[in-house]
Amino acid sequence: MSSFLFVCTGNICRSPLAELAMRKEAEERQLELDIDSAAIGRWHLGYPPDPRARKVAAKHGIDASHLRARLVKREDFDRFDYILAMDNTHLVHLQEMQPSGSKAKVSLMLDHIPNWEGKEVEDPYYGPDSGFDVTWEQVSEACKNLANKTLGPVPSRK
Repeated sequence: MSSFLFVCTGNICRSPLAELAMRKEAEERQLELDIDSAAIGRWHLGYPPDPRARKVAAKHGIDASHLRARLVKREDFDRFDYILAMDNTHLVHLQEMQPSGSKAKVSLMLDHIPNWEGKEVEDPYYGPDSGFDVTWEQVSEACKNLANKTLGPVPSRK
């Protein structure tokens, strides 16, 4: 089975939404996987996701209140099969941090949507609340594609 780590700046907006989207994909496949999210910066360590992120998750029937921001650790590169960066700044940070010989495949989140390769998940933190809905749509689509590729299709319900 595959494992996934989603990374953004403070681990309170984009990466927790991506974590929840992948958890939803795993649940639909009736799989228990190692799925987490983390930050490259220390600003929000120990805090729950932004209230706007929690609100968007709740709109999709998901409780985000148990999540807490944490930093990416060197050990994560051997714990996770896939580490997904929300933007190019995160990608460069992760590539510089990745230990030689570690197993993780590091990529941009939106590289997993056809024809979106190289695009970034924009940070909704300083924008309107609707930006969190856009983030959810983008990370959900990327997670669905990544899950189909790595975990297989959702089993049919008969």
